[in-house]
Amino acid sequence: MEKKVVLITGGSSGIGKSIGLFLKSKGFKVYGTTRDLNKHPDFEVFDLLELDVTDRESIDRAVRQVIDLEQRIDILVNNAGMGITGAIEETPNSEIQRVFNTNLYGPINVSHAVLPQMRAQQSGLIINITSIAGYMGLPFRGIYSATKGALGLATEALRMEVRGFGVKVCTLAPGDFRTNIAAGRYHAPVKDDSPYKEAYMATLKMIDDDVDSSGDPIAVAKKVWEIIETKHPKVHYKVGEPLQKFSTLLKGLLPDKLYEKLLLKHYKL
Repeated sequence: MEKKVVLITGGSSGIGKSIGLFLKSKGFKVYGTTRDLNKHPDFEVFDLLELDVTDRESIDRAVRQVIDLEQRIDILVNNAGMGITGAIEETPNSEIQRVFNTNLYGPINVSHAVLPQMRAQQSGLIINITSIAGYMGLPFRGIYSATKGALGLATEALRMEVRGFGVKVCTLAPGDFRTNIAAGRYHAPVKDDSPYKEAYMATLKMIDDDVDSSGDPIAVAKKVWEIIETKHPKVHYKVGEPLQKFSTLLKGLLPDKLYEKLLLKHYKL
């Protein structure tokens, strides 16, 4: 049986690398991507291509490489993303634009690039990695929540648009996992005269503590494989600690102000 071809954006580390490793062990032909190949001269885990999700020419070039080599793309995992924290009032517009370019426009543009091939094949699967944080507006993570929430809604629409071409689309929302996301996260500066200083610093510490004590990203990789092996994928999937997944269920069940009160209590605001 011919190996299925998988393209994973943001595949050089963290969740993307775990997904690639696991799928390779299951017999898939894996291509990961990174913004700068020069930073990974000894990467031999799977094939790594240069792709910047904020650069359409870079996207098209990498997708063409895969199609030229394999004549197909069976699965796209839109995993590349960046974190951002800060009070919305104090977050620079340039950084807001940058994270939307990466977390929302990036996956949309990579999907644009692979869809003609998937339509020609009359088959394909796109998995957009969102976040449990995208199900709710979290204090001092509002911009990040907005990008991931918007990607979830765009996925719902895209799924219906391409259904007739044999292409399946879904989201997978991870909770907190041990990755290096903090290293690439933009933090709005903590200003001494900021009215948000104490609350923001306490929230940052809570975020970092949660990541440090969180689970192995291999759980996300296993969920991706489970989705691939599912004949009729659902619209949305979640993976993470039971309480994190339960929080999204509560969001739909509780009155808005009661849910907000729970978040305020959790963040001690």
